[in-house]
Amino acid sequence: MSKNVKVVLVGSSLLLLGVILMFIVLPGIKNRNLATEPPGRSDEMPHPPKGTWTFAVSGDSRNCGDVVVPTIAADVSTHAPQFYWHLGDFRFIAMVDEDMQCGSVHEPPRPAYEKPEWKDLQEFLAYAERESGKVHEMISYEKHAWEDFKQYQVGAFAKGHIPVFLGIGNHEMILHNDHADFIRAFKERLNPDAQQSDTGKINTYYHWMIGGVDFVNLDNAGTALREKDLSFGDKQLEWLQDRLAKDAKDADVKTLVVGMHAALPDSISRSHSMNESEEGAASGRKAYQALWDWQTQTHKHVYVLASHSHFYMEDIFNTTEWKGKGEVLPGWIVGSAGAHRNPLPSGDAGWKNAKDARTNVYGYLLGTVNPDGQSDGTIKFEFHEVKVDSVPSDVAARFHPGFVAWCFQKNTDCADADQHCEKTIHPDHAYGYADYAAAIATLDCR
Repeated sequence: MSKNVKVVLVGSSLLLLGVILMFIVLPGIKNRNLATEPPGRSDEMPHPPKGTWTFAVSGDSRNCGDVVVPTIAADVSTHAPQFYWHLGDFRFIAMVDEDMQCGSVHEPPRPAYEKPEWKDLQEFLAYAERESGKVHEMISYEKHAWEDFKQYQVGAFAKGHIPVFLGIGNHEMILHNDHADFIRAFKERLNPDAQQSDTGKINTYYHWMIGGVDFVNLDNAGTALREKDLSFGDKQLEWLQDRLAKDAKDADVKTLVVGMHAALPDSISRSHSMNESEEGAASGRKAYQALWDWQTQTHKHVYVLASHSHFYMEDIFNTTEWKGKGEVLPGWIVGSAGAHRNPLPSGDAGWKNAKDARTNVYGYLLGTVNPDGQSDGTIKFEFHEVKVDSVPSDVAARFHPGFVAWCFQKNTDCADADQHCEKTIHPDHAYGYADYAAAIATLDCR
């Protein structure tokens, strides 16, 4: 094939992708009415607190998040937190979320996403051309799903005037090879004014400072082309090092809280973390080492938060790798905001090495800064479980009868209802979207 023919083919594929983006993605995002954005933007922070204060964190709110997150918001509001932080995976996207099938809209089911592994951009574009109908349908659903997330999940915190910060998860990157759509859709939740002031642009990795604590949101969401590569790019690592250097010199900064979607490498949940790729493991270890060195050199506090795995776990870095080096950072996984629950990691390196580990639960992590009797900048983290009887009545009323109970009883990969479940209903570990579609086929919401 001649060089000119290759150029024409690549150019045609790029033109096709451009048409898809122009007519499907961009109009729904660019033309949205910002006046409908729920109050409590991430850049509308309250005055810096003094003494003891709180914040709340959780992640992974697909599947049943429209039931669970408003329940979390109602419980969180009783603690008067400074903000709520979502660590990513707002909606399933690869399939229609059950709460959208069974809610007032009755979103129709769609074919399961095949989740192919593309070698390069040309293969990605070829898929987009070959499966244009499916791609159109999925991107249309994504627009609707993201608006649903803003209305029913982010909007739930508006009642308590609680600002919301957003992280990015791998499900936000399905069929996306850059972060532009995410930024356009959610920029009001990414501390945009401070980002523009600091760097002149808005990124998916960013920070905000409140009450002597620097909160750092990192991005290891991957892309459609490399969805297992949950890594940090060189620019992000450079930004993190610069952030650490500034915090080391700032006497007002007592504490660093670092959050991301997938856990840093070599945790108890290593099979579903940055260890999923060599690039993820390598860049994640660089970030971990930088945090450990910063803590050692500054004698300030460091706490590390993640989701991605759909359970709750405390002390996730109590592993052979980090214990052997004497470098165990305090870390948590809190992927418990509505996604179908996962079995806990089993075996000698499994969940029994954690201080606390639970699955088949929903809830959030409450951080209490400067708790009574603790040193300045210390944070006490506690998991707050939400149960079916605490779902607000106006939330339950939106759904098909019986669906709320289904979320709490059946939205799980576990073979049993035990909070320490280790066995999956997919014993061959060949779990895929087609399997999941079959598993929820009996969910009748019509």
